[in-house]
Amino acid sequence: MNLKLLFLFLVAAFCAKAQDKITFGELTEQEKSFQRFEKDTAAAAVYLHEYGDNYFEVRDNYVWLITNYHARIKILKPTGFKYATIKIPYYHNERRTEKVQKIKAISHTDGHRRYVKAENIYSIDKSERRSEKTFTFPNVKVGSVLEYSYEIQSPFDYNLSGWEFQADIPKVYTEYRAKIPGNWYYNRALRGYLPLDVNEAIIEQNCFKLPERQEAADCESLLYIMKDVPAFYDSEAFMLAGSNYRSRLEFELSEYTSFNGQKRKFTKSWKDVDKEFRSDKDIGRQLKKKNFFESNISQELLTDGDPLTRAKNIYAFVRQHFMWNEKYGLWRDNRVKKAFEEKKGSVAEINITLINLLNSAGIDADMMLLATRQYALPKRENPVMTDFNYVVAKANIDGKNYLLDASDKMMPFGMLPFRCLNHYGRVMDFEDESYWFDISPEDKNKSVIRGKMAFYPEEGIAKGSLVFIKMGYPCVAKRKLLGKTNREEYIEALEQDFGDAFYISSYDLDTEYSNEKRLRETLTFEIEDILQSGELYLNPFLVKFYRKNPFSAPERHYPIDFGHTRRSVYSISVTIPEGYRIKALPESKNFALPQNSGSLRFECKKQTENVVNVFFDFHLSRTLYNAEAYDLIKAFFQHAVDAQTKSYIVLEKVKT
Repeated sequence: MNLKLLFLFLVAAFCAKAQDKITFGELTEQEKSFQRFEKDTAAAAVYLHEYGDNYFEVRDNYVWLITNYHARIKILKPTGFKYATIKIPYYHNERRTEKVQKIKAISHTDGHRRYVKAENIYSIDKSERRSEKTFTFPNVKVGSVLEYSYEIQSPFDYNLSGWEFQADIPKVYTEYRAKIPGNWYYNRALRGYLPLDVNEAIIEQNCFKLPERQEAADCESLLYIMKDVPAFYDSEAFMLAGSNYRSRLEFELSEYTSFNGQKRKFTKSWKDVDKEFRSDKDIGRQLKKKNFFESNISQELLTDGDPLTRAKNIYAFVRQHFMWNEKYGLWRDNRVKKAFEEKKGSVAEINITLINLLNSAGIDADMMLLATRQYALPKRENPVMTDFNYVVAKANIDGKNYLLDASDKMMPFGMLPFRCLNHYGRVMDFEDESYWFDISPEDKNKSVIRGKMAFYPEEGIAKGSLVFIKMGYPCVAKRKLLGKTNREEYIEALEQDFGDAFYISSYDLDTEYSNEKRLRETLTFEIEDILQSGELYLNPFLVKFYRKNPFSAPERHYPIDFGHTRRSVYSISVTIPEGYRIKALPESKNFALPQNSGSLRFECKKQTENVVNVFFDFHLSRTLYNAEAYDLIKAFFQHAVDAQTKSYIVLEKVKT
């Protein structure tokens, strides 16, 4: 077989991997009769077919990046009507714009086809550089198939962005093709946890040529297919940004080589980034304002005490001096002098001020870039600066590292806000080289409730007391709640949480036993109308940590990320009233997760004939559990919920 025949054979095999292309406007009998997606019967709509194609083409003596798209969506439930509105984003700058053209759209309903008219397709500006074409299909019902296609002609070769295999509704079939001339080199990465059904690449010779040149470039032809793709739900509990897990293909332009051999690199090294940052007016130059701050603060702040004391005092000063303007402000318009004078600034301005002051006090402090939990994790392979949206201070004091964010007035020294617990960041050490640094959350995170309760049959009530202790992140959350609620409203909310018959007779915030990372509250209570029948079913959990299981999905394809360790402890002593005896106690529970990664212990035992002690201890010792552990974690939480909601001490009157 000669080379030409071999190439044709490979191309034929390559194309055979894909389904035959569907003809626009003509539904198959299978598409007409399709009623539900068997792997997700709750789906409100589904992509029956989806095709995308990227290639480069010369038009009017200019090289354009072309995107062709064709999709069919079937509406399965009334809640799926929202998918009848289509939005096609496109990009533009001061000189050029992408063009969305050749839009065709038909709704297939009850055997009739209705076209979307051109006058019903609108352009909407979303930001300075981003707009979208949008339209809504007419006459949509359950059973409608919505079909549309379009072409985007782009002058921006860096906008070869890839393909979203997974969406918030399932896909029966999704196919993506690309033909990339060898002049362009893109880094590519497949994200998510779903495997490809087809992942093929071949070299197609002499596939791209400029009109004025004799030589032609070879192309890499790519074919990616996924079938029966489940929907991705962003609403699941304890997860990072969905973009970390949603199955997709990403491209990043790394290098372009012109036909005359000139190369232009787009992907930078960290050494290049470090150099740029040192002189950047919004970053590097803002870190060189020591003289300004030294002349505008008390010198004792920079000199009194040992290094750790100075660092804590400076942190407290910056935290109290500024009001956060609710902006992160990493990349643009950082002006720390102005922010300091106005006592209001972005996260970047506040924490760059903190770094300046720490350095002025002789404390080694650098800026660390990170992405918040609702932002995708930064890619480690290549520096992509738009992967970062936040900045904190990293200080080294007597050989120990501290990560600091002074934008949150409730955040203790050495703790980062929960939004920042996103695994790692990049420390910009301008004297040496930048480096990756792991984020280690506070590990003493605990909610403890201790109490006692006794019954008073003659009054028909129960009385008792509770002590609440919050440590670590639960302490911060409680302080924020107390900070925005007055005492009366807070007590009223507590009573409502306990139930209608619950009355708080006294409440105290124990400042003597509290600090930045620990908060203690005490209260006394009465429960009315509790002894009205001969037999009493008493749930000893006056407070429940988990009323329902936060994990409800049948399966999960990505990790469970709690952000920080968690421990909940509940103990109460219940005195049985005179004239009653214990008829039944709930069974004890004792469960452990593999490798000592979690434990649950529940006991309800008689201490004496008329005193019952209840003890509950729920502990997650890891912040991250992989997807394979989902069933275990789900069952673990269900045991905890059952222990708190289905455990009853049964009392009965003694017959005389």
